[in-house]
Amino acid sequence: MLSRRALNLKPSPTLSLVAKAKDLQAKGFDVISLTVGEPDWNTFEAPSKAGIEAIEKNITKYTPANGTIELRKRIAEKVKKEIGLDYTPNQVTVGSGAKFIIFAALQMICNPGDEVIIHSPYWVSYPTMVELADGVPHIVHCDEKEGFKLTPEKLEKAINSKTKAFLFCSPSNPTGLMYTTEELKAFAEVLRKFPQVVVISDDIYNSLVFDKAQRVNNVAPHLLHVAPDLKERVILINGGSKAFSMTGWRIGWALGPQKIITAMADYQSQSTGSASSISQHAVLSALNECDTDIEKVNEKLSHRKQLALSEFKRIPLFKISEPQGAFYLWVNVKELFGKKFQDLVIENDKMVGDILLEKFYVATVPGIECGNQGYLRLSFATTEEKMKKAIDRMVEFISQLK
Repeated sequence: MLSRRALNLKPSPTLSLVAKAKDLQAKGFDVISLTVGEPDWNTFEAPSKAGIEAIEKNITKYTPANGTIELRKRIAEKVKKEIGLDYTPNQVTVGSGAKFIIFAALQMICNPGDEVIIHSPYWVSYPTMVELADGVPHIVHCDEKEGFKLTPEKLEKAINSKTKAFLFCSPSNPTGLMYTTEELKAFAEVLRKFPQVVVISDDIYNSLVFDKAQRVNNVAPHLLHVAPDLKERVILINGGSKAFSMTGWRIGWALGPQKIITAMADYQSQSTGSASSISQHAVLSALNECDTDIEKVNEKLSHRKQLALSEFKRIPLFKISEPQGAFYLWVNVKELFGKKFQDLVIENDKMVGDILLEKFYVATVPGIECGNQGYLRLSFATTEEKMKKAIDRMVEFISQLK
């Protein structure tokens, strides 16, 4: 009865872990979830009020499938300020979340067998979204010696006659690390040699950068900052979920070559239709009024990061790569392998995650779900109290190892 696509479909690992944590909570257990990439602070006041206004003023009807003209113009203006390039409203499409926007982009550029280069550690959904577009994820493994970042040499080696696209995120989910201007220049040198390769730049965390000195035009360094000549090959992805804490509003967008953006908009018109008119009205307000709020969030996240790094000094067996943006800690737990918890010998990061959840009620994301064995991804988009409590439980776990 089910299609081949359905039979091969893998559920989102993070959402499965969230469901498992919520099931334990429903049974009365005090579970602390460090899994889902969702801010714990409320949607900012300006978009919240605008959402209410949209309902009260009956701004609740269909919009064009690619979003209202007002919102698309404002997104283009924002990118002009941040990236320094001009886009027309027809080079912008708005959809039901940045996740669907990436999905739509892949659907519109991939033919069966086309390869999409993704480097590990990666966001858990990237490979499956490529597969759902009948593409082939070409995973390039990156580890500590490269700082969990793709090198230009590895990028060039990965490109072949089947390569259609290169998909990456900076700052990274899951590591919080980001590419420097010099590293992006090196990417550009490689990409100029292969004009058939489309670049999908997932910029969803680009406003969440802790050190102002590391920003360019107040966002993370971007490929198009250093290589504007690649504009007609780059699809920029962003949305309201992370910076504006609008995860449940489901609002995202893309800018790029008009042929691709038009195809994505047509795809949306035949699938989801337009994004919620209420969400569009709300995020327009966020784009206009929330720069100060985002700066406060960066200060809050920076403080939480430092607190977590300080607390984790109590666990010398854990090695942590200090993030520069987003809100994740990428924790090396390989020192636990071979140790015993009760009668169980720990063999991999999934076992570490399972023990932490089932015995100590701390939910994490195993690194293998992001393509790298031996790590945990922890979100620090949670209260300081919960983070301290979670680390206390991890300390107790470590104390019971043999």
